[in-house]
Amino acid sequence: MTDEDPTTRPEGLTGVLDAIASAVTNARAMPMSSSVLVNRAELLDLVDQARDVLPSQLSRADEVLADADAARSVAQADADALLAQARAQAAALVDQEAVVVAARERAAQVVADAEETAERLQREADDYCDRRLADFEIDLGKVLSQVQAGRAKLAGRLGVDEG
Repeated sequence: MTDEDPTTRPEGLTGVLDAIASAVTNARAMPMSSSVLVNRAELLDLVDQARDVLPSQLSRADEVLADADAARSVAQADADALLAQARAQAAALVDQEAVVVAARERAAQVVADAEETAERLQREADDYCDRRLADFEIDLGKVLSQVQAGRAKLAGRLGVDEG
């Protein structure tokens, strides 16, 4: 049992997991045992809160991907504008071969730079999402382990009580 106000909801998945850990840590110990008494309703409420928070965390990851796609689109639009500008300059200076060659090289470099930037932004967004999902996986694995351990202890006690 925790001293926290049950009407106060922890913020984010990490807050919910911290509240679960706190509930187990602060639970009253059973005499001569490593088992503790926890408030089932409180823990189930916290698990429900974790389930509620997870979609919002995934939505945030989707927002990050959308932001990266938007940045990529802006970079592509900038590249297209620069390419159009380079083409206009090349057309105006068509009789000067050196200028035309330089403009084509510059346009190709701008496009290559924009594509590189877009790919980098996409990789960074994917890496960020992967890291966040890995964190969620670890957190959920810990919660699952705690739940399984608790159920195993309960099953052991139920087996002892029936025997």
